[in-house]
Amino acid sequence: MLSQEKLDRINFLAHKKKTEGLNDEELKEQLELREAYLKAFRSSFKKQLDNIEIVYKD
Repeated sequence: MLSQEKLDRINFLAHKKKTEGLNDEELKEQLELREAYLKAFRSSFKKQLDNIEIVYKD
């Protein structure tokens, strides 16, 4: 799970990109933060799927 600080930074950069645009350093930071977010999301989602138990009515 990403910290709230990192999530806030992702949102800030996304908003800034839409309004003003980002410089090269900010674009690089945004890509790194997005990759970290996706990695955390995928890990969490995989854990949820691993905990699913299929029960058949027989």
